Amino acid sequence: MSTSTQHFRSAPRLRPRRPWLVVGLSALVGFLLTVVWSAEFVDSTIGGTVADTLLGHDAASTPIAGVGAGVLFAFVSGLAGTFTACNIAAFGAMAPVAADHGSTVDRVRQVLRGLGLLCAGMLPVSAAYGVVVALVGTSMPQFQTTAAAGQLAPRLVQAMVVFGAVGLVMLYLGLAAAGIVPDPLARLARRRPGAPLVLLGALIGVFLIGRPFPLFRVMFRDAAESGDVLYGAAAFVLQSLGNVVLIAVGLLAVTLLAGERLGRWLAADPRRRAALTAAALVAAGVFLVLYWDVRILERRELIPWYPIAPWV
Repeated sequence: MSTSTQHFRSAPRLRPRRPWLVVGLSALVGFLLTVVWSAEFVDSTIGGTVADTLLGHDAASTPIAGVGAGVLFAFVSGLAGTFTACNIAAFGAMAPVAADHGSTVDRVRQVLRGLGLLCAGMLPVSAAYGVVVALVGTSMPQFQTTAAAGQLAPRLVQAMVVFGAVGLVMLYLGLAAAGIVPDPLARLARRRPGAPLVLLGALIGVFLIGRPFPLFRVMFRDAAESGDVLYGAAAFVLQSLGNVVLIAVGLLAVTLLAGERLGRWLAADPRRRAALTAAALVAAGVFLVLYWDVRILERRELIPWYPIAPWV
Protein backbone atom coordinates (compact mmCIF):
# COMPACT_ATOMS: atom_id res chain seq x y z
CA MET A 1 0.00 0.00 0.00
CA SER A 2 1.51 3.35 -0.98
CA THR A 3 1.98 6.04 1.62
CA SER A 4 0.42 8.52 -0.79
CA THR A 5 -2.94 6.89 -0.16
CA GLN A 6 -2.57 5.94 3.51
CA HIS A 7 -2.83 9.44 4.93
CA PHE A 8 -6.54 9.82 4.12
CA ARG A 9 -7.29 6.75 6.16
CA SER A 10 -5.07 7.73 9.06
CA ALA A 11 -5.75 11.49 9.10
CA PRO A 12 -8.28 11.34 11.98
CA ARG A 13 -5.68 9.51 14.12
CA LEU A 14 -2.67 11.49 12.90
CA ARG A 15 -4.14 14.95 13.02
CA PRO A 16 -1.79 17.93 12.74
CA ARG A 17 -0.21 19.14 15.95
CA ARG A 18 -2.30 22.33 15.83
CA PRO A 19 -5.21 21.52 13.50
CA TRP A 20 -7.13 24.77 13.93
CA LEU A 21 -4.01 26.81 13.25
CA VAL A 22 -3.38 24.83 10.05
CA VAL A 23 -6.98 25.31 8.95
CA GLY A 24 -7.04 29.00 9.87
CA LEU A 25 -3.80 29.86 8.06
CA SER A 26 -4.69 27.87 4.95
CA ALA A 27 -8.18 29.42 4.84
CA LEU A 28 -6.52 32.84 5.06
CA VAL A 29 -4.30 31.91 2.11
CA GLY A 30 -7.35 30.85 0.11
CA PHE A 31 -9.11 34.12 0.94
CA LEU A 32 -6.08 36.28 0.09
CA LEU A 33 -5.80 34.55 -3.29
CA THR A 34 -9.33 35.70 -4.11
CA VAL A 35 -8.37 39.27 -3.21
CA VAL A 36 -5.31 39.45 -5.47
CA TRP A 37 -6.42 37.15 -8.30
CA SER A 38 -6.67 38.85 -11.69
CA ALA A 39 -8.66 36.71 -14.10
CA GLU A 40 -7.82 38.98 -17.04
CA PHE A 41 -4.08 38.62 -16.43
CA VAL A 42 -4.18 34.86 -15.92
CA ASP A 43 -6.69 34.07 -18.67
CA SER A 44 -5.49 36.49 -21.36
CA THR A 45 -1.89 37.45 -20.62
CA ILE A 46 -0.73 34.01 -19.48
CA GLY A 47 -3.26 31.59 -20.93
CA GLY A 48 -3.78 33.41 -24.22
CA THR A 49 -0.05 33.97 -24.78
CA VAL A 50 0.80 30.33 -24.08
CA ALA A 51 -1.90 29.05 -26.43
CA ASP A 52 -1.04 31.53 -29.21
CA THR A 53 2.64 30.60 -28.98
CA LEU A 54 2.11 26.84 -29.02
CA LEU A 55 -0.50 26.90 -31.79
CA GLY A 56 1.23 29.57 -33.88
CA HIS A 57 -1.88 31.70 -34.35
CA ASP A 58 -4.52 33.63 -32.42
CA ALA A 59 -6.16 30.80 -30.52
CA ALA A 60 -9.25 32.77 -29.53
CA SER A 61 -10.22 34.04 -32.98
CA THR A 62 -8.96 31.38 -35.41
CA PRO A 63 -11.58 28.73 -36.25
CA ILE A 64 -10.71 25.13 -35.43
CA ALA A 65 -10.18 23.37 -38.76
CA GLY A 66 -10.95 19.69 -38.40
CA VAL A 67 -10.72 16.97 -35.79
CA GLY A 68 -6.92 16.91 -35.69
CA ALA A 69 -6.73 20.63 -35.05
CA GLY A 70 -9.47 20.30 -32.45
CA VAL A 71 -7.63 17.59 -30.56
CA LEU A 72 -4.44 19.68 -30.54
CA PHE A 73 -6.40 22.77 -29.49
CA ALA A 74 -8.03 20.84 -26.63
CA PHE A 75 -4.70 19.82 -25.12
CA VAL A 76 -3.01 23.19 -25.69
CA SER A 77 -5.92 25.17 -24.26
CA GLY A 78 -5.92 22.86 -21.24
CA LEU A 79 -2.20 23.46 -20.81
CA ALA A 80 -2.73 27.21 -21.14
CA GLY A 81 -5.48 27.06 -18.52
CA THR A 82 -3.30 25.46 -15.85
CA PHE A 83 -3.19 28.60 -13.72
CA THR A 84 -6.73 29.89 -14.29
CA ALA A 85 -9.12 30.41 -11.39
CA CYS A 86 -11.18 27.43 -12.53
CA ASN A 87 -8.18 25.13 -12.28
CA ILE A 88 -6.20 26.45 -9.33
CA ALA A 89 -7.76 23.93 -6.96
CA ALA A 90 -6.01 21.16 -8.91
CA PHE A 91 -2.87 22.17 -7.00
CA GLY A 92 -4.62 21.26 -3.76
CA ALA A 93 -5.55 17.85 -5.14
CA MET A 94 -1.90 17.14 -5.89
CA ALA A 95 -0.71 17.43 -2.28
CA PRO A 96 -1.78 13.89 -1.28
CA VAL A 97 0.29 12.48 -4.17
CA ALA A 98 3.64 13.58 -2.70
CA ALA A 99 5.98 10.69 -1.92
CA ASP A 100 7.75 10.42 1.41
CA HIS A 101 9.87 7.28 1.54
CA GLY A 102 12.13 4.94 -0.40
CA SER A 103 14.75 5.45 -3.07
CA THR A 104 14.39 7.98 -5.85
CA VAL A 105 12.89 5.32 -8.11
CA ASP A 106 10.45 4.28 -5.39
CA ARG A 107 9.35 7.87 -4.80
CA VAL A 108 8.81 8.45 -8.52
CA ARG A 109 6.75 5.29 -8.66
CA GLN A 110 4.66 6.48 -5.71
CA VAL A 111 3.99 9.78 -7.46
CA LEU A 112 3.15 8.09 -10.77
CA ARG A 113 0.82 5.69 -8.95
CA GLY A 114 -0.95 8.61 -7.29
CA LEU A 115 -1.23 10.48 -10.58
CA GLY A 116 -2.67 7.35 -12.16
CA LEU A 117 -5.36 7.21 -9.48
CA LEU A 118 -6.19 10.88 -10.04
CA CYS A 119 -6.53 10.20 -13.77
CA ALA A 120 -8.72 7.17 -13.05
CA GLY A 121 -11.23 9.56 -11.50
CA MET A 122 -10.68 12.53 -13.79
CA LEU A 123 -10.75 11.03 -17.27
CA PRO A 124 -14.10 9.16 -17.14
CA VAL A 125 -15.83 12.30 -15.86
CA SER A 126 -14.21 14.43 -18.59
CA ALA A 127 -15.07 11.92 -21.32
CA ALA A 128 -18.68 11.59 -20.13
CA TYR A 129 -19.17 15.36 -20.18
CA GLY A 130 -17.64 15.55 -23.65
CA VAL A 131 -20.20 13.01 -24.84
CA VAL A 132 -23.04 15.00 -23.25
CA VAL A 133 -21.84 18.21 -24.94
CA ALA A 134 -21.67 16.52 -28.35
CA LEU A 135 -25.16 15.08 -27.92
CA VAL A 136 -26.94 18.12 -26.45
CA GLY A 137 -25.20 20.77 -28.54
CA THR A 138 -25.24 24.51 -28.09
CA SER A 139 -28.41 24.69 -26.03
CA MET A 140 -26.44 24.08 -22.83
CA PRO A 141 -26.19 26.87 -20.22
CA GLN A 142 -22.45 27.33 -20.85
CA PHE A 143 -23.29 28.89 -24.22
CA GLN A 144 -25.60 31.49 -22.67
CA THR A 145 -23.13 34.24 -21.84
CA THR A 146 -25.28 37.37 -21.73
CA ALA A 147 -27.65 38.70 -19.08
CA ALA A 148 -29.48 41.90 -18.25
CA ALA A 149 -27.92 44.41 -15.88
CA GLY A 150 -27.96 43.20 -12.29
CA GLN A 151 -28.46 39.58 -13.35
CA LEU A 152 -26.18 36.60 -13.83
CA ALA A 153 -25.74 34.88 -17.17
CA PRO A 154 -26.64 31.17 -17.11
CA ARG A 155 -22.99 30.39 -17.81
CA LEU A 156 -21.94 32.12 -14.58
CA VAL A 157 -24.74 30.52 -12.59
CA GLN A 158 -23.52 27.10 -13.71
CA ALA A 159 -19.93 28.00 -12.82
CA MET A 160 -20.97 29.23 -9.38
CA VAL A 161 -22.93 26.06 -8.62
CA VAL A 162 -20.22 23.70 -9.87
CA PHE A 163 -17.19 25.38 -8.32
CA GLY A 164 -19.04 26.21 -5.13
CA ALA A 165 -20.00 22.55 -4.69
CA VAL A 166 -16.49 21.32 -5.51
CA GLY A 167 -15.06 23.89 -3.11
CA LEU A 168 -17.27 22.72 -0.27
CA VAL A 169 -16.28 19.10 -0.88
CA MET A 170 -12.57 19.98 -0.88
CA LEU A 171 -13.01 22.11 2.24
CA TYR A 172 -14.70 19.25 4.07
CA LEU A 173 -12.00 16.79 2.99
CA GLY A 174 -9.42 19.25 4.27
CA LEU A 175 -11.15 19.50 7.63
CA ALA A 176 -11.31 15.69 7.75
CA ALA A 177 -7.58 15.46 6.99
CA ALA A 178 -7.04 17.83 9.94
CA GLY A 179 -9.11 15.54 12.16
CA ILE A 180 -11.68 18.25 12.89
CA VAL A 181 -14.68 16.51 11.28
CA PRO A 182 -15.37 12.81 10.63
CA ASP A 183 -13.68 11.41 7.54
CA PRO A 184 -16.46 10.26 5.17
CA LEU A 185 -13.96 8.19 3.19
CA ALA A 186 -12.35 6.37 6.11
CA ARG A 187 -14.31 3.13 5.76
CA LEU A 188 -13.95 3.09 1.97
CA ALA A 189 -10.22 3.84 2.22
CA ARG A 190 -9.72 0.85 4.48
CA ARG A 191 -11.01 -1.41 1.70
CA ARG A 192 -9.78 0.65 -1.27
CA PRO A 193 -6.79 2.79 -0.24
CA GLY A 194 -6.70 4.57 -3.60
CA ALA A 195 -10.36 5.63 -3.53
CA PRO A 196 -9.76 9.12 -2.04
CA LEU A 197 -7.33 10.00 -4.85
CA VAL A 198 -9.82 8.73 -7.43
CA LEU A 199 -12.44 11.02 -5.87
CA LEU A 200 -10.10 14.00 -6.06
CA GLY A 201 -9.46 13.17 -9.70
CA ALA A 202 -13.19 13.10 -10.35
CA LEU A 203 -13.47 16.57 -8.80
CA ILE A 204 -10.82 17.84 -11.22
CA GLY A 205 -12.85 16.35 -14.08
CA VAL A 206 -15.95 18.18 -12.83
CA PHE A 207 -14.10 21.49 -13.34
CA LEU A 208 -15.02 21.23 -17.05
CA ILE A 209 -18.71 21.42 -16.21
CA GLY A 210 -18.34 24.90 -14.79
CA ARG A 211 -15.31 26.25 -16.67
CA PRO A 212 -15.82 29.71 -18.23
CA PHE A 213 -12.21 30.01 -19.53
CA PRO A 214 -12.50 31.73 -22.98
CA LEU A 215 -10.30 29.22 -24.82
CA PHE A 216 -12.25 26.36 -23.28
CA ARG A 217 -15.46 27.85 -24.68
CA VAL A 218 -13.93 27.81 -28.17
CA MET A 219 -13.24 24.08 -27.85
CA PHE A 220 -16.60 23.56 -26.14
CA ARG A 221 -18.50 25.11 -29.04
CA ASP A 222 -16.54 23.13 -31.62
CA ALA A 223 -17.31 19.84 -29.85
CA ALA A 224 -20.97 20.79 -29.44
CA GLU A 225 -21.39 21.76 -33.08
CA SER A 226 -19.65 18.63 -34.33
CA GLY A 227 -22.19 16.25 -32.80
CA ASP A 228 -19.41 13.63 -32.74
CA VAL A 229 -19.40 11.89 -29.36
CA LEU A 230 -15.95 10.33 -29.87
CA TYR A 231 -14.46 13.70 -30.72
CA GLY A 232 -16.26 15.31 -27.78
CA ALA A 233 -14.96 12.67 -25.37
CA ALA A 234 -11.39 12.85 -26.71
CA ALA A 235 -11.30 16.65 -26.68
CA PHE A 236 -12.53 16.90 -23.10
CA VAL A 237 -10.15 14.19 -21.90
CA LEU A 238 -7.22 16.03 -23.49
CA GLN A 239 -8.41 19.30 -22.01
CA SER A 240 -8.28 17.78 -18.52
CA LEU A 241 -4.90 16.19 -19.16
CA GLY A 242 -3.57 19.53 -20.34
CA ASN A 243 -4.84 21.12 -17.12
CA VAL A 244 -2.74 18.87 -14.90
CA VAL A 245 0.33 17.99 -16.95
CA LEU A 246 2.40 20.98 -15.80
CA ILE A 247 1.40 20.38 -12.18
CA ALA A 248 2.33 16.71 -12.52
CA VAL A 249 5.69 17.56 -14.08
CA GLY A 250 6.36 20.04 -11.29
CA LEU A 251 5.52 17.41 -8.67
CA LEU A 252 7.85 14.91 -10.31
CA ALA A 253 10.59 17.55 -10.47
CA VAL A 254 10.22 18.23 -6.75
CA THR A 255 10.34 14.47 -6.12
CA LEU A 256 13.59 14.15 -8.06
CA LEU A 257 15.28 17.30 -6.77
CA ALA A 258 14.10 17.51 -3.18
CA GLY A 259 12.20 14.29 -2.63
CA GLU A 260 14.71 12.75 -0.24
CA ARG A 261 14.82 15.83 1.97
CA LEU A 262 11.04 16.26 1.81
CA GLY A 263 10.56 12.56 2.53
CA ARG A 264 12.75 12.73 5.64
CA TRP A 265 10.87 15.80 6.82
CA LEU A 266 7.50 14.10 6.38
CA ALA A 267 8.67 10.79 7.83
CA ALA A 268 10.09 12.49 10.94
CA ASP A 269 6.54 13.27 12.05
CA PRO A 270 3.63 11.53 10.24
CA ARG A 271 1.35 14.37 11.36
CA ARG A 272 3.09 16.65 8.89
CA ARG A 273 1.52 14.81 5.95
CA ALA A 274 -1.93 15.31 7.44
CA ALA A 275 -1.10 19.01 7.92
CA LEU A 276 0.11 19.37 4.31
CA THR A 277 -2.95 17.63 2.90
CA ALA A 278 -5.35 19.57 5.11
CA ALA A 279 -3.73 22.92 4.28
CA ALA A 280 -3.81 22.31 0.52
CA LEU A 281 -7.43 21.15 0.44
CA VAL A 282 -8.72 23.86 2.79
CA ALA A 283 -6.95 26.63 0.86
CA ALA A 284 -8.30 25.29 -2.45
CA GLY A 285 -11.83 24.86 -1.08
CA VAL A 286 -11.98 28.33 0.46
CA PHE A 287 -10.64 29.88 -2.75
CA LEU A 288 -13.27 28.17 -4.91
CA VAL A 289 -16.19 29.08 -2.67
CA LEU A 290 -15.19 32.72 -2.11
CA TYR A 291 -14.01 33.41 -5.65
CA TRP A 292 -16.86 31.78 -7.51
CA ASP A 293 -19.75 32.29 -5.10
CA VAL A 294 -18.95 35.59 -3.42
CA ARG A 295 -16.53 37.66 -5.47
CA ILE A 296 -18.52 37.15 -8.65
CA LEU A 297 -21.60 38.55 -6.94
CA GLU A 298 -19.65 41.69 -6.06
CA ARG A 299 -18.29 42.01 -9.61
CA ARG A 300 -21.87 41.90 -10.89
CA GLU A 301 -22.92 44.45 -8.22
CA LEU A 302 -25.29 41.98 -6.58
CA ILE A 303 -23.61 42.43 -3.18
CA PRO A 304 -22.21 45.75 -1.97
CA TRP A 305 -18.54 44.94 -1.36
CA TYR A 306 -15.76 42.39 -1.46
CA PRO A 307 -12.07 43.24 -0.92
CA ILE A 308 -10.24 43.25 -4.26
CA ALA A 309 -6.69 44.39 -4.98
CA PRO A 310 -6.34 47.60 -7.05
CA TRP A 311 -4.71 45.84 -10.01
CA VAL A 312 -7.57 43.36 -10.44
